[in-house]
Amino acid sequence: MFAAAQQQPDPKTTEVWAPEPGRVTPGSPASAPSDAIVLFDGKDLREWVSAAAPDQPAGWTVAGGSFTVRGGSGDIQTRRLFTDYQIHLEWRVPTTLGGAGQARGNSGLFLASTGKGSGYEIQILDCADNKTYANGQAASMYKQHIPLVNACAAPGEWQRYDVIWTAPRFGADGKLLAPAYVTALHNGVLVQNRVALQGETVYVGKPAYRKHGPAPILLQDHGDAVSFRNIWVRPL
Repeated sequence: MFAAAQQQPDPKTTEVWAPEPGRVTPGSPASAPSDAIVLFDGKDLREWVSAAAPDQPAGWTVAGGSFTVRGGSGDIQTRRLFTDYQIHLEWRVPTTLGGAGQARGNSGLFLASTGKGSGYEIQILDCADNKTYANGQAASMYKQHIPLVNACAAPGEWQRYDVIWTAPRFGADGKLLAPAYVTALHNGVLVQNRVALQGETVYVGKPAYRKHGPAPILLQDHGDAVSFRNIWVRPL
């Protein structure tokens, strides 16, 4: 007697055909993906408002396809609110920098703004040849996570952040259910690898969470003439 031939598994049993992923046309250095919300197209700040007075327009300067912090005019934030998203943002510090440490092309991208000066900040700063505390240098999750590497370009050169933001989750009673997570690339280099935040960014003391929902994205007026261009976001 011969043993029955062993039946081979059918590879089709592990094929998944539906639902299919939606089709997205990729972006380019000059354009956003087809499913993105363009937050700045080089022309105006219609997607931005004053953070101090959200019923007022953003007061920064638009020229030559970019916009620049107008020192003393205050932070600006998006008109729209977001939860989880992917954001692309390009920034440049001027070549005429005279300061050192934190006083050298300082600004910040707040991935969720939760009130006046509050939220979760990834630092913007000239760190090409400028020493400061490691958890406050460019691409740090300010005062929480040091970037894996320093990928800064020189002053005057355009730099880019590509960030995946996963917002924290809270229960009905305000209790934290899941922390915020950040993955970030600086000039195409991984600098934050799904790091968990301990709470909102603070300058002094320990971070903590407060219950919040969808929030605007904010850019910080730290007094330095930092410029921005080509900003888009994909809600996830």
